[in-house]
Amino acid sequence: MKIGLPKEIKDNEYRVGLTPAGVQALTGAGHTVYVQKTAGEGSGFKDEQYVKAGGQLLDTADEVWQAGDMIVKVKEPVAPEYPRMRENQLLFTYLHLAPELELTKQMMDRKVTGVAYETITQGKRLPLLIPMSEVAGRMSVQVGATYLEKMNGGRGILLGGVPGVPAANVVIIGGGIVGTEAAKMAVGLGAKVTIIDRDLDRLRQLDDIFLSKVQTLASSRYQIEEAISHADLVIGAVLVVGAAAPKLVTRDMLHLIPQGAVLVDVAVDQGGCFETTHATTHSNPTYYEEGVLHYCVANMPGAVPRTSTFALTNATLPYALDLANKGFEQAIKDDAGLQEGVNTYAGKLTYEAVATSQGLEYTPLDSLIDLKAASAG
Repeated sequence: MKIGLPKEIKDNEYRVGLTPAGVQALTGAGHTVYVQKTAGEGSGFKDEQYVKAGGQLLDTADEVWQAGDMIVKVKEPVAPEYPRMRENQLLFTYLHLAPELELTKQMMDRKVTGVAYETITQGKRLPLLIPMSEVAGRMSVQVGATYLEKMNGGRGILLGGVPGVPAANVVIIGGGIVGTEAAKMAVGLGAKVTIIDRDLDRLRQLDDIFLSKVQTLASSRYQIEEAISHADLVIGAVLVVGAAAPKLVTRDMLHLIPQGAVLVDVAVDQGGCFETTHATTHSNPTYYEEGVLHYCVANMPGAVPRTSTFALTNATLPYALDLANKGFEQAIKDDAGLQEGVNTYAGKLTYEAVATSQGLEYTPLDSLIDLKAASAG
């Protein structure tokens, strides 16, 4: 298969879809990988490393998209990339389509086969979302601590406090991968941490993991309001797979939060779990609503691209190899979890949660392809 590796062009996105080791694995399996010049530069990978791994350099993104039967990326295509997509091309990347109606329509109109990292499953796990969730969860506390500093617009509070002075109150809404990693960092820095989740079994697990060093609360509007009313840092970490995130902190609740507190919405890719969330960039990461500082960067892990690219390729490469070695149809027949990643196919929207979020028609994948040979994954 011919595989294209373009350079990411989203604002301050320095990650790249494959490390040189990933390219070597694909070329070693007999595939051709076309790499856009300087694609890996932001992650610290030189063109020569990709050439040594068997990749073929091309000058422009247009050439890479034109050459590739499968395009491997990190982030969803942005407007300048829409015309580069073509019928029957396989796009393997994070798509996060739920809040991106125009991108969904473009992929359907152009009949692109869109396989989204974030909806591929392995049992009850989301194996390709986990590594970036780990990065974003840990980063959320770092950036929260930074923006709590007065010169950065916050309340002027040190997350861990000092002897004789209270530590900051950190409220984490959502106890999944993002929430757990955020809690690890916040506890490590000495903050007082509260985790809110609706899954009581998960709260029991978290209580065990943290040896009762965090407070756990069953989610309700009342508990959220009570917790955020004395929070210095609130981290939104709620995920509904493939769908728009629920708005658990509403605009009217912001009046309860201390002035100068910081909200970090890690769910921004799926529309965010704060009503006042709108996506920001690393160039212009924050804004105020009702006196509360919001940080809603939609590609947080792009700030630590070397760590992120290694972590991402570790997770995505086995699936990329399956798609390349077997071809799209056989690969999804052999892996029911990979099937779950197919969001668009043959001009149809094949992921129900996205269709529901956008009010578009949902077409089951098995009505378009015979999937009888599929295993349980």
